[in-house]
Amino acid sequence: MTTFVYMVRHGDSPKEGKERVRGLSDTGLIDVQRVTEILKREGIQTIVSSPYRRAVLTVEPIANTIGEEVAILEDLKERVFSPEENRVDDKQLMPLLEKSFEDKYYTLEGGESNADCQHRAVAALREIVSTFSGQKIAIGTHGAVMTLMMGYFDEKYNSLKFLHSTTKPDIYRMEFEGERLVEVDRLWPPL
Repeated sequence: MTTFVYMVRHGDSPKEGKERVRGLSDTGLIDVQRVTEILKREGIQTIVSSPYRRAVLTVEPIANTIGEEVAILEDLKERVFSPEENRVDDKQLMPLLEKSFEDKYYTLEGGESNADCQHRAVAALREIVSTFSGQKIAIGTHGAVMTLMMGYFDEKYNSLKFLHSTTKPDIYRMEFEGERLVEVDRLWPPL
């Protein structure tokens, strides 16, 4: 049975604050309207999200449009880079990401490695694909965890280069036959 998963990377958000509660910038809020229009045309049936506010805010309008609730899954959260879940500043983040994609077990003390993040997130994605088999599912997500989930199913997405090629927001439609990834199409930016 064919299942479509739409990885919806959250819109632009402020650069400061705790990971869980940061919302969207004005630009991010404007882009969410375009994201909603794309997902409406795709016929989304189910919406699942990371618990982080910016991810929920990005997919909540499509949920409202189709009369569904956003199901929150803790295991879809962004990779935990630091124990306090504060945003790691860009100066620290780039070297951390480079080392993490060279060594999937690399992490800062109290953080999470790419391997750990991928393990938890892929288990959640498999459960979603199994539970909502045959449906079109939008997932509110983040750059690193999205890269790791997609990279698990197709190695060409498992790289820092791919992560850097994504935007905020972004949308990738993944077509699954059972648990096998058949095809990926990028739907953002809209034509």
